[in-house]
Amino acid sequence: MAFHPIADDDDGTVSVARSYAWIVFALTFGLLISDYMSRQVLNAVFPLLKGEWALSDGQLGLLSGIVALMVGLLTFPLSLMADRFGRVKSLALMAMLWSLATLGCALAQDYQQMFIARFMVGVGEAAYGSVGIAVVISVFPKHMRATLASAFMAGGMFGSVLGMALGGAIAAKLGWRWSFAGMALFGLLLAVLYPLIVKEARIAPKRVVNALGQASAKVKQPLRTLISSPSVIATYIGSGLQLFVGGTVIVWMPSYLNRYYEMGTDKAGGLAAIIVLCSGAGMILCGMLSDRMCRHVPERKVALAIAYCLGSCLLLSAAFALQAGPVQLVLICLGMLIAAGTTGPAGAMVANLTHYSVHGTAFATLTLANNMLGLAPGPFITGKVSDLIGLHAAFQLVPLVSLGAAAVFFYAKCHYHKDIARLKGQHLSEPVSEAGLEVKL
Repeated sequence: MAFHPIADDDDGTVSVARSYAWIVFALTFGLLISDYMSRQVLNAVFPLLKGEWALSDGQLGLLSGIVALMVGLLTFPLSLMADRFGRVKSLALMAMLWSLATLGCALAQDYQQMFIARFMVGVGEAAYGSVGIAVVISVFPKHMRATLASAFMAGGMFGSVLGMALGGAIAAKLGWRWSFAGMALFGLLLAVLYPLIVKEARIAPKRVVNALGQASAKVKQPLRTLISSPSVIATYIGSGLQLFVGGTVIVWMPSYLNRYYEMGTDKAGGLAAIIVLCSGAGMILCGMLSDRMCRHVPERKVALAIAYCLGSCLLLSAAFALQAGPVQLVLICLGMLIAAGTTGPAGAMVANLTHYSVHGTAFATLTLANNMLGLAPGPFITGKVSDLIGLHAAFQLVPLVSLGAAAVFFYAKCHYHKDIARLKGQHLSEPVSEAGLEVKL
């Protein structure tokens, strides 16, 4: 049977069966898909809710943004608790909560009840992405980090695709309430299966814990590594700003297609799902490209992130300068193909610049920035601007945020090599049986 060494590839003292590692990935990935299905199904039924409850674009944007806001506010404390008290139990409890809250959305009778249910969806989803990726990278070798980070987080895109496509189709046949109910049942099923198959003792054996304890003694106050270098702080900010663009387009695309292409909820949801699928596929491809090109040249990883920001800005700006039509749709797909390309490089940079024992919290910090700077304000601000000048004009402004993201990543590039060298001097690069303690790319 094949094994993945957990950490330095030459260290065989602690290992996880490769087949089991991929089972862990598949189940954790499946729950992430459920997470985003529950989050993004709302976007597919925006037109129905707007008509039934006479809502403004600002109110609709708030229903989407409140989830990201709660994820941003709670991801850090809940991830810290998961690092301390068990990641597997925490993930299962989170999935149970967001699934039940999504069922509450199906039962909502007015805007206020829907807002409360969406609030609870955000509470349940708050730390899943950060803790989930920490579980995934713990059972795979270090040289797969950018690929795993991008592939895992692409689950959010695929979940968005399924949420919008299935949600729109179910709403057209059975009504919007069944759209939420279907997502909830899928999440509840996975929430029950996950702790039965994924065991904490198998993904974090006692020998690993002992080795990490020895490493922590060498690295004083591991939590300080979360914000100890200019490059890791810039990575948080750049990633968040870039997701302002991708997240906003995902949320509002079904409504855009409904208004400017005169599509019904099922067709708009299906076409929007294809656009989101382009973003998810691009996320994986960009992560793989980062791992392949940047293993021996750390600064190149940041340069690629800058290129993704500038490329998406150019393509999306060109797309929304056009009127509705096939050419516009092609440019939107191309722009979204690289819009989330920074996810893999950013995840790998954060993992390499922080201590393994706080990786869940490190990814929580990245999630905090992603939500507070991008996913939460993006849909809400765009909705408010749309109320004033229309959704098409609002979309023309959104890609410009990528210029700010590119500037921040350039700042990270200026400091990255020095920060890597400094962390090596603090003994973070010693192979002590866990991937998070190796900072070479």
